[in-house]
Amino acid sequence: MWILYAIGSSFFAGITSILAKCGIKKTDSDVATAIRTIIVLLFSWIMVLVTGTIGGITSISSKTLLFLVLSGLATGASWLCYFHALQKGDINKVVPIDKSSTILTILLALIFLGEGLSYGKALSVVLIGVGTMLMITKKETENKQSGSKEWLVYAVLSAVFASLTAILGKIGIEGVDSNLGTAIRTTVVLVMSWMMVFVMGKTSEVKEIEKKELGFIMLSGLATGASWMCYYRALQEGPASVVVPIDKLSILVTIAFSWLVFHEKLTKKAMLGLICILVGTIMLAMM
Repeated sequence: MWILYAIGSSFFAGITSILAKCGIKKTDSDVATAIRTIIVLLFSWIMVLVTGTIGGITSISSKTLLFLVLSGLATGASWLCYFHALQKGDINKVVPIDKSSTILTILLALIFLGEGLSYGKALSVVLIGVGTMLMITKKETENKQSGSKEWLVYAVLSAVFASLTAILGKIGIEGVDSNLGTAIRTTVVLVMSWMMVFVMGKTSEVKEIEKKELGFIMLSGLATGASWMCYYRALQEGPASVVVPIDKLSILVTIAFSWLVFHEKLTKKAMLGLICILVGTIMLAMM
């Protein structure tokens, strides 16, 4: 049964970007992020209640809480940048860059956590890096961004903040249940995203969101929440060495749906890049 939850986690994670992209055609990405975070927050606290770990909130040390908050801020920054990149660029280009946060995470873990870098890890990093570069190279025909690289800047920032999230979360999660830690981080993300909306003077845009796009934004939040629930259920019942690689294959779901929904096609070079990323990710996850 656990393998079905692992596949479900990969599927829901894969369609999150697709649903979000459908919801931010006209809607500001910051506003959309703030709204979808509400849904994700509900799911994260439901997980805490289901697992019965809410009592652990009283025993969290000030140091752990600090790193959880910092991790939440990094997560919020990553989400804001990621969805802004999705609004400006092709999914087939933004998602691989976001996945490349794995490389930065390994390097930061080496520097700050003292985690070793084996030959296998090094080879995985090279494969993911090369694959990402192959996937984001400019199409042979003029793309719809007309040379604009704004999406690239936000996509790279998304990956950077995502890697910081992992490192800060690793430090902050010590002695705290992962579900409770996720719920606390998501609460910080909610506060941060809505503060961004208020500071940027975008509150009036909330009322102007089209019902269709609002529906897609909420569905993307539900997809994220469903992915988290399936992922942790799969980890609870099955081996992590199998669950994690299956979850990482969500990039295949995203690429497939981007072709079906937005008709974004992969060039031969991009296809080779995708294969490199998949091989590198699976190698890394199975170590």
